[in-house]
Amino acid sequence: MTLALNREERIARLGSDIRIGVPVAVFDGDNGALVMAAEVVSAERLANLRGMAGIVEMAITLRRATTLKTAAYDGDLARIVIPADAGTDWVRAMADPSQDLASPMKGPFQPIRGAAADIHRAAIALAKRTHLLPAAVVLSLGRDQADSLARKYELNRIEAADLLNMDQVSALREIVSARVPLEVSKQGRVRVFRPRDGGEEHYAIEIGNPSRAEPVLSRLHSACFTGDLIGSLKCDCGPQLRTALAQIGNQGAGVLLYMNQEGRGIGLANKMRAYALQDQGFDTVEANHRLGFEDDERDFRLGAEILKLMGFKAVRLMTNNPAKVAKMEASGVKVVERVPLKAGENPHNHDYLATKAKKSGHLL
Repeated sequence: MTLALNREERIARLGSDIRIGVPVAVFDGDNGALVMAAEVVSAERLANLRGMAGIVEMAITLRRATTLKTAAYDGDLARIVIPADAGTDWVRAMADPSQDLASPMKGPFQPIRGAAADIHRAAIALAKRTHLLPAAVVLSLGRDQADSLARKYELNRIEAADLLNMDQVSALREIVSARVPLEVSKQGRVRVFRPRDGGEEHYAIEIGNPSRAEPVLSRLHSACFTGDLIGSLKCDCGPQLRTALAQIGNQGAGVLLYMNQEGRGIGLANKMRAYALQDQGFDTVEANHRLGFEDDERDFRLGAEILKLMGFKAVRLMTNNPAKVAKMEASGVKVVERVPLKAGENPHNHDYLATKAKKSGHLL
């Protein structure tokens, strides 16, 4: 049926549900579960889950389990029984390492081993996709029982495999473009691109009339509210943005892609949690790891797709990050030159930049 939801649309709908604290049903073979994001679970719904037959568990990443010094029998994650007397404050404290100093005593823990854990992996993946902390509350049930409860309470349902195979980039299409005179060039145009899955829009700032037959001077810039907008000194993002635009303006033609992948793809709230951890003495990579994320959760393939939609096949890429170069090449956009972009170092971000160079391979 043409009116039926496809896999991508079902995942988008589940993302909205889990972000506002609504349970979803996830299935894996004969197993099923009701799943909620740990960050937004309510006391009422936690009590509802406890009133049903089944074990109420918490799924956390291996990185978080390592911090809490609890066993991760499933390798990449740990499943822990939520104590009967634990409330939502305990659940959130388990999920949020930025609050560890405020609530240091959480154990002893009762880890779970055995049985399949793909439902729990899928729950964590869904939480990460919606920029919530990568931790989930899971009521493990049989498939038939979980399906029955989902139908009774009109909850959305999905197979764990669908959530664990979300690697493809959602198709993008250009929505609108308009002329926008800029300080660096009066010949500016902003193009807006929207993914088919309803995710965040991304923007292309095109200056002049760059030839599609030659490599275009280009910059993939990830959104940084703190650096780009309010002048944070903790990073070099704002100066890089302005320097890149100025260089393109001086050349007379080029494209700056403004990608809505805040905080290296973890979202602004989690970025602020990472900042709180940095204030506790962790570097930027360690902070991301303690939150349960990888060093960098961005998807640079989106930038390559936008460039191809605009008709560009090759770029002179303004970046200090070799990973961007590799991803562009792998996505079908040839990088004929890496153009260094050094700007914005100050006493407040010196250690941050040193960590990016040492641990993330940035060429600074």
